[in-house]
Amino acid sequence: METRLLRKPQEESESYFISMTDLMVGLVLIFIILLAYFALNLQARTAELTGANQARAEILEDLAEALREDGLEVTIDIETGVLRLPDDVLFSSGQFTLTQEGEAAVQKVADAMSEILPCYTEGVRCEGEHSAYRIDAIFVEGHTDTDNMSGGMDNYDLSAMRAANTFRALKEANPIVEQMRNLPITTHSSAKILSLSGYGPDRLIDPGDSDDAKARNRRIDLRFLMMSPGALSRDTLVQ
Repeated sequence: METRLLRKPQEESESYFISMTDLMVGLVLIFIILLAYFALNLQARTAELTGANQARAEILEDLAEALREDGLEVTIDIETGVLRLPDDVLFSSGQFTLTQEGEAAVQKVADAMSEILPCYTEGVRCEGEHSAYRIDAIFVEGHTDTDNMSGGMDNYDLSAMRAANTFRALKEANPIVEQMRNLPITTHSSAKILSLSGYGPDRLIDPGDSDDAKARNRRIDLRFLMMSPGALSRDTLVQ
């Protein structure tokens, strides 16, 4: 009796193996494409953040230089985006009303802001080239030392009132400061860039107990927050 070899099952097995190989190759290619896509997005986002940080550093340096030329010494913190006004320049001890010297200092700050910030904001005329990076907000922050206050006011009240009075004085000193916005007024989340907050003794920059340390902790900070071009373009699409 003649014996016949049946090869069909083996051929089906080989065909199945080839199909699985093709599927795995396809999955690997898809994974590589997705990986490249996310890598490019990450690179673009990193470039946006780096550019925004560089623009903020330029703003702080330009403001500090302009104020120094106008006779007002301030300090800047590039990493945190802060322009720092010492407390003793603005207020008497334990008080929240600006002194005459403080009003003059705030006037200088407002004038410098009105000269430097228009090309980083909306709502006012930019005399030069508009930056691709815009200011989202500037927080006027009040800070105190840890010494307890006498009477009915505590350090949180004091810091909030000092921030509020500095905030009002900046807007009154130069109308351009009041007009600057983060986005065109036609967009749904357009807002004025100036805001305020009071932190009391919660954000010390010097933990020491010396008089010098306490003096450094009593301050008004102008904290700059930036908006990347990507965020700007996404928001302007919504009318």
